[in-house]
Amino acid sequence: MPSMLKERDRLLSGAARGMGLLCTTSALVCVCLPGALSSAIGYAAAICCLAAMLIALWAIGRSRTLGWPLGAAALGVLALIAIGSGDGSGNVASVSALAVLAGGAIPAATIAFESRGIRFWMNAAAFAVTMAVLLAVLAADGAPLHRALPITLGGWAFATILAVWLGRVVPQTVRRISSMSDAYRAERQASEQEARRRQGARLLHDTVLATLTLLAHSGRGVSEDALREQAGEDAALLRQLRLGFTPNPSVSGDYKLKPVQESTLGNTLESVKQRFRRMGLEVAWHGTGQVLLPSDTLDAFLLALAECLENVRRHSGVDEAHVTITDDEATVRAMVTDSGIGFDLGSIPASRLGFTESIVARLRDVGGNARLFSSPGSGTTVVLEVPK
Repeated sequence: MPSMLKERDRLLSGAARGMGLLCTTSALVCVCLPGALSSAIGYAAAICCLAAMLIALWAIGRSRTLGWPLGAAALGVLALIAIGSGDGSGNVASVSALAVLAGGAIPAATIAFESRGIRFWMNAAAFAVTMAVLLAVLAADGAPLHRALPITLGGWAFATILAVWLGRVVPQTVRRISSMSDAYRAERQASEQEARRRQGARLLHDTVLATLTLLAHSGRGVSEDALREQAGEDAALLRQLRLGFTPNPSVSGDYKLKPVQESTLGNTLESVKQRFRRMGLEVAWHGTGQVLLPSDTLDAFLLALAECLENVRRHSGVDEAHVTITDDEATVRAMVTDSGIGFDLGSIPASRLGFTESIVARLRDVGGNARLFSSPGSGTTVVLEVPK
């Protein structure tokens, strides 16, 4: 909504400024024609009012205040009075200046009011004052009404219609564009989800399901070594998927995976980060990531770390976690911290094996360890350690 109103005000101000500058300049040219005004005082007053009006019209739209359009309209009325006091005696130049001012420059300034609510009454008041002054000036100069009155009424009608049209059409257009953008975004997300689902189905069909089918038929037609190698490749694929990688097949059933032994800790940490970002948990990494670990140690370390982040996502009540990686000559450490609701360590029953098995036992299998710190209302910290 704010952007919609901003765009509407920008168009209204631009229309007011453009039309007002053009009409005011035309009125100034008419006043400057030889014989337009015979009174030097009236001539000087008209020139000053028109020059000040040009400045006010140029400033319309520089801020959302109504001071500039109000000032421009007021200066236009003063210019009408100045031209009328210049003793033009109803000649063509002075009447043209009056008509262009009353029917062009002044209503142009009121376009910025946008005819709605209290601004409509401001517009109506400006019209009434302009018409009263114009009629009085024409009567004083003895100029016939048909020379200026039709132009004035036509100019006010045009300015009012333009203001109403811009004020109504722009918000509707912006709303329609926004609705179309939302629909496109929803359709794109649905397409991406369907593409990921189909890719996952193809991946499972080409790998794990094919291997399970062979096992179900006792590996008929396939040697034991080939079956063992294929099962190992499937296990590597699943391991990479859990670490956040997205393998793409070059042909059906041929997936080129990045070996775990070639993945530094920094590369795989970024994969884990992207995985949890997709699930709504923002992970901030701190410390070093350029640490090369053995394959089994890296697997255990990252899977334990992922389990810690999963606990943050499910139980902490916050959407951000911090992971600090440090290392020395013998050990790599990860400290997972969140500012969530925390819990009482003594309240966890012994039957809950998630932390014990998925984190502690997994790390101990590779010579590592895990420590847990938490208290209600103070968040949770888990320290993971594995040997190099």
